[in-house]
Amino acid sequence: MLGLGLFGYPFVLELAFLTLTATEFPKQMSLRIEDYALIGNTYSAALVGRNGSIDWLSVPRFDSPACFAALLGTEQNGRWLLRPDCEAAVSRRHYLGDTLVLETEFELPGGDRAAIIDFMPISEHGGRVDLFRIVEGRRGRVPMRMEIIFRFDYGRIVPWVRRRPYGLSAVAGPDAMQLRSRVPMQGEDFTTVANFSVSAGETVPFTLTWYPSHLQETGTRHPQRALDETQQWWKEWSARCTATGRWRDAIIRSLITLKALTYSPTGGIVAAPTTSLPERLGGVRNWDYRFCWLRDATFTLFALLSSGYTEEACQWRDWLLRAIAGQPHELQTMYSIMGERRLTEMELDWLPGYENSRPVRIGNAAHSQFQLDVYGEVLDAFDVAVRHGVAAGEDAWRVQQLLMDFLESQWHQPDEGIWEVRGPRRQFTHSKVMAWVGADRAVKAIERSGLPGPVDRWRTLRAAIHADVCRHAFNPSLNAFVQYYGADKLDAATLLIPLVGFLPPGDARVIGTLEAIRRELSVDGLIKRYSTRPDGVDGLPAGEGAFLPCTFWLVDNLVMLGRYGEAREIFERVVKLRNDVGLLAEEYDPHTGRHLGNFPQAFSHVFLINSAQNLTRSEGPARARARATPSPPTRPEYAEMQSAEGKRPVEEW
Repeated sequence: MLGLGLFGYPFVLELAFLTLTATEFPKQMSLRIEDYALIGNTYSAALVGRNGSIDWLSVPRFDSPACFAALLGTEQNGRWLLRPDCEAAVSRRHYLGDTLVLETEFELPGGDRAAIIDFMPISEHGGRVDLFRIVEGRRGRVPMRMEIIFRFDYGRIVPWVRRRPYGLSAVAGPDAMQLRSRVPMQGEDFTTVANFSVSAGETVPFTLTWYPSHLQETGTRHPQRALDETQQWWKEWSARCTATGRWRDAIIRSLITLKALTYSPTGGIVAAPTTSLPERLGGVRNWDYRFCWLRDATFTLFALLSSGYTEEACQWRDWLLRAIAGQPHELQTMYSIMGERRLTEMELDWLPGYENSRPVRIGNAAHSQFQLDVYGEVLDAFDVAVRHGVAAGEDAWRVQQLLMDFLESQWHQPDEGIWEVRGPRRQFTHSKVMAWVGADRAVKAIERSGLPGPVDRWRTLRAAIHADVCRHAFNPSLNAFVQYYGADKLDAATLLIPLVGFLPPGDARVIGTLEAIRRELSVDGLIKRYSTRPDGVDGLPAGEGAFLPCTFWLVDNLVMLGRYGEAREIFERVVKLRNDVGLLAEEYDPHTGRHLGNFPQAFSHVFLINSAQNLTRSEGPARARARATPSPPTRPEYAEMQSAEGKRPVEEW
């Protein structure tokens, strides 16, 4: 027997209801990815649609199970809708200045207007999460509709819902939520609803609070006071930005986004607050991005340090140092926001996926892959931090020495590469280039600071890797560096060759690679990662959008070549792809004009910041990173080197 409570929710949950499948919920959500805005509290984050619906919220952490998961299914998987009770209402939205406080104003056909102010106060601890929605009357009288559907564990568990003097509570397993409002609410078919009106000058607040279910019910903060404090916090944080120039507003919005994706207790920055938003609509390229990737480290440091956020850069570097502690062969490409390593991937078969893009995944199997490039990325990150005055202790240098010991013995091995392919391991060009970066930065650390280490041996290693790449990764018939040794396929990751200092930007092979990528991987001026044809390397069905970070790499290459006009044109094109509140996804489909992939994507915003700085500063991140380029190796370094195939001479640079 299924007993219903005061709000139409069950007090006794039958197993049949707990195992809901996608076919039982045929009504699909239809908002575009770019129709969402982000709010957060540096512990977790929510996505708010332009229709007034919060369709994604994971609590209490970014990587926790979602209590609103309609983004990946239907409204019955959990959402919180608040909007005028009028289908013809038109919405406009913006953030309030340089903050993460979102205002969505709705206007009715007759001109009456009301606004919803959505925000999450910055918390000093993770014991609870507050989300405020304040309805303000602006003109006339506007009828409003509120619907909230609680579903814990990614839309799977229907909680007990009880009436309380302040509103209602919802409890299931470890999760408890309170919804506070003076507006009367009632239950309709497992949904809590309220109808009310708001007049000009009137405010109606709603407060949603998550807390662990084993604790006593919590109190609440005054909505207006919480709004004022949240705005002030973000204004003070944004005021620290040192960026100048024509794209300063875009830089600040991207920095705010990065801060919102930072887990404040540890300094870890998630790649995105979402999982399984597809790289191709209806496809299977759906991954969980609520983790911290090591290969984001150096570029993220540049974005923060070049904009005046040294404290955040130090916290990110410290998270990195803690996360990678252990044996070098155990280094992962990603970790959780706390540094946990076990990120087991599984599929949620009860969710139909965004626009039927299945499977929906949580966890990420790529954490167990061998990705050679991350070793160079970590060594480069330490180098960048030191060169920008972020002090490194003895532990940091010991870690770098251990990483170099591993690189020396393993750099010639095939791996899954930067794109985390699920096909066979290969000798990926980018991976080898980053192995060279690791050796180069270790040598530079000794030359610059006199640190102890086998510098002559590492110089020889650096020369060996460089010669190996130039011999095996450059295809003369294509006049370009290719995706992997012996391939005839291109990869936009080779655009990083001049950005990391492997070769000068004016080298004929670099220019040839640039031109080949623009010719073969460009879609309406935007750059794809590589060809995803069925016989490609990633072991997945073909098809995805243009990868926005790769397009920013193209901008940076053009800047380093002094082709500023071309660089500005492409950069401004990408900046215009941001949605109405300044956010970018991972990819963009020029054919449909839609954002693709998890949203908002930290990597896209990191490269927006860096490219803007490259265009406006004489010593931007691209030039600063490439300054590590060594002089051509001396003759003794052209010794016979041991390779996977046996002894063979090293080719000159």
